[in-house]
Amino acid sequence: MKKHAAPAATARNAEQVLLLEQLKQVADGLARTFAPFCEVVLHDLLAPEHAVLAIHNNLSGRAVGQPATELGLARILDPGFAQVVANYPNKFADGRQAKSTSIGIKDGDGRYIAALCLNVDLTLFQSFQSAMNQFVAVDAGAAPRESLDPAGADAIRARIDQFAARLAASPRTLKTAARRALLQELRAAGMLDVRRAMEVIAEHLGVSRAAVYTYAK
Repeated sequence: MKKHAAPAATARNAEQVLLLEQLKQVADGLARTFAPFCEVVLHDLLAPEHAVLAIHNNLSGRAVGQPATELGLARILDPGFAQVVANYPNKFADGRQAKSTSIGIKDGDGRYIAALCLNVDLTLFQSFQSAMNQFVAVDAGAAPRESLDPAGADAIRARIDQFAARLAASPRTLKTAARRALLQELRAAGMLDVRRAMEVIAEHLGVSRAAVYTYAK
């Protein structure tokens, strides 16, 4: 990005002061929501030499009162600069990878007066991703074929889905009369003899096992 010289500070009017105060609350709320993974920085573009007005979940090591970034200076000089620059790759000073979003805030005259920036530390998520990939990996050749689901459970679920589809419904939206008819159909197909059949049916319909026994009477 082209280097820009920092413009001089500009006096604030009442509207701009109020807007900056409200943005402080927005920054605080976002920071609390996404702590500790996301740094939230509010830049006052009316005072570019001391632009950092608030910083939460400090991941970059910056401090309040530090100058505007090159992106901030570009906004000051060009009101037509993109208002939202989202999810661009970035780096913290120590080399950690980050994902950043910068939101420019304009006043009633269309002038940029502030920028709200979010910087997400990707290193922790990358570690999570590596750990999860290792955790979910299985060795298909290391053990005999096994399932913790009772034999025939998939067939019961498929039959329930087919029954519901014929009625243009989903299993959990079937009315009582339809559930009774479903249980009769499953009984006729011999599916109530499958181990834990009533439990499988209850889970798929979203009802209690006691209710399923009632429908089967």
